Amino acid sequence: MTTTIAETAIDWFDTHARDLPWREPDASPWAILVSEVMLQQTPVVRVLPAWRAWMARWPVPAALAADPPGEAIRMWDRLGYPRRALRLHACATAIVERHGGEVPDDLDQLLALPGIGVYTSRAVAAFAYGQRHPVVDTNVRRFVSRAVAGEPDAGLATTPADLVACEALLPEEPARAARASAAFMEIGALICTARSPRCPDCPVASGCAWRASGRPMPDGPTRRPQKYAGTDRHVRGLIMAVLRQSETPVSRHRIDLVWPDEAQRERALAGLLTDGLARTAPDLPEHFVLP
Repeated sequence: MTTTIAETAIDWFDTHARDLPWREPDASPWAILVSEVMLQQTPVVRVLPAWRAWMARWPVPAALAADPPGEAIRMWDRLGYPRRALRLHACATAIVERHGGEVPDDLDQLLALPGIGVYTSRAVAAFAYGQRHPVVDTNVRRFVSRAVAGEPDAGLATTPADLVACEALLPEEPARAARASAAFMEIGALICTARSPRCPDCPVASGCAWRASGRPMPDGPTRRPQKYAGTDRHVRGLIMAVLRQSETPVSRHRIDLVWPDEAQRERALAGLLTDGLARTAPDLPEHFVLP
């Protein structure tokens, strides 16, 4: 049964997979790593132009490492969660210093890179190097939970049990296993969605445990919608936009104009300084620049 799920998913993926540039046969490990970081909590439609611009400017890790981290933040623009830009810069620097500018193919070495966690390390090992590792994101957890366990949702965070459950579905041949991981992810993203699953279009519908049980849904929402407008994150984004758009140090007076609540504005600015996303301008009190 588990092999059938993987092979059926791969057959579907071979025909229905989205045409994405980081899936091209000639996509470099660096291109795949960048895409995986950008795709965290960000939809493909927003990532595509940002990824293309990023790769055009920094096609290899050494190119990014040679620029200051502030340029990575500026290039990140409004993609959201800009600390990812800093992590990519730190990652590129580490790749140059530790691995001669080449993204390593060893899982432990990938995991040791700055900002590269359990998911991203396995995604790069699988999708860039064709290795057999469970690649488990929210979409994969939901798909496996429904198809195998008959549960509507796998919970809020990936657990070791999720990795074990996914690995049990993978074919033994490494490249085939990597293909299956990509297929599970695509089905979860396009077909086995959280709120409106398209079961009639699912390639594994006939053997899906959740569908067989009548598709029970959770008693309440498994994830609360995230508020953005008016939050500290919103104010941080407004300040970051001013810093990105300016080629010269930005005065506190200019920052004061982005949001009327002084306490929240100061809290947001302090958070940016603490996170290394902004710094005070040398020799210019009360002026701020990108790092």
